[in-house]
Amino acid sequence: MIEALSYDFMQHALAAGILAGIACGIIGSLVVVNRLVFLSGGIAHTAYGGVGLAFFMGWPVLPCTIGFTLSASLIMAVITQRLPERVDTIIGVMWAAGMAFGIILLDITPGYNVDLMSFLFGSILAVPASDLWIMLGLDIIILCVVLLFYKDFLAMSFDRDFARARGVPVMILNIVLLAMTAVSVVMIIRVVGLILVIALLTIPPYLAERHVSSLGKMMVAAALWSILFCCIGLYISYQFNITSGASIIACASVCFFGVFMYETIAKRLLNARQ
Repeated sequence: MIEALSYDFMQHALAAGILAGIACGIIGSLVVVNRLVFLSGGIAHTAYGGVGLAFFMGWPVLPCTIGFTLSASLIMAVITQRLPERVDTIIGVMWAAGMAFGIILLDITPGYNVDLMSFLFGSILAVPASDLWIMLGLDIIILCVVLLFYKDFLAMSFDRDFARARGVPVMILNIVLLAMTAVSVVMIIRVVGLILVIALLTIPPYLAERHVSSLGKMMVAAALWSILFCCIGLYISYQFNITSGASIIACASVCFFGVFMYETIAKRLLNARQ
């Protein structure tokens, strides 16, 4: 692996994995405790519309996709607040519409020759230096927002009625959370692709919450798990010449099922002894 890091593309890939891991730890924890996993999936697949728009218009992919996904997340936030009984339907429609919009735009793009798989399953080895600076800036923004409104996010995450009673602007914070989720999703798509993005948003927080006592510690632990998975996945993909995004998620999945089985067996043994 040390030999591999002598190449610029591997250095960029490692940096992208670390930056995406930080976003996963922070936003993934909020997504999990607020039960927004399905909504995050809708945002992730809607982002493909931004990819198609970027190639059709000839614009930079990352900024265009971020803008498109932010717009979609804001629409989802407003509609779900006004029609909470139709949340699943709305997310499903936007999920499908975003994918269809992106595919159609890519189909009619003149001279289109982009590898579809790179966006479905990630292209971490092709992340340019310019995207790394954007990812770093987005990480800083996410970190600053969460630190500034940490107590409000904490109150909203565990009891929204109590948060409203304390004067916490729950609706505004929910919109901000979805906006940060949209930004994080676009970052993670560069690493593992939109098909696998939900795994990296949910598995590290799940593993982190088993042994922590606060939301802040959960974010830190989840970020470390995410970075670990990215590093191990990159190493495995380099050694065996396999898709890096799938390799990263495979590492996370093996760890997830390993922890789940260990806890299940340990619980049964404990009950049997009692």
